[in-house]
Amino acid sequence: MTDSLLKTWETSRKLYAEYFDKYSLEQLNKIPAGFNNNLVWNIGHIVVAQQSLIYRLSNLEMNISEDLFNLYKSGSKPTQFVGQVEADELKSLLISLIEKTKEDYKAGKFVTFNERLTGTGFLLSTLNDALDFNNYHEGMHLGVMMSIRKFV
Repeated sequence: MTDSLLKTWETSRKLYAEYFDKYSLEQLNKIPAGFNNNLVWNIGHIVVAQQSLIYRLSNLEMNISEDLFNLYKSGSKPTQFVGQVEADELKSLLISLIEKTKEDYKAGKFVTFNERLTGTGFLLSTLNDALDFNNYHEGMHLGVMMSIRKFV
């Protein structure tokens, strides 16, 4: 895990966390016309996607609940209003999961990796591929959020 990868990931996650400070729960939950999701769904999605890409593909237990995973996994969409408790949990996970991943990486917990072709056509053959793709994926969703925020 390179310093530049971590720097990019940490910067991305700080940008995501700022949405909780700049927008109300109503704004975070609003699905504008022409969109399939909202600001808070995108945040939840990148949290669970990282856990799936890095932990699940490495045959390790994810650091999130199965319920949270199911709410925000790929192919899901917002089905209910996200309240303050869940919003606070997502905001906390944005940063805490970076630290947990760094600790687990340093501890040598990532031993195996299951190759996967992503829905966008990226072949992830190694953990490093997944780490790189995770940053790309988070950047894509940040771009979506920058579009959504204009309408909330």
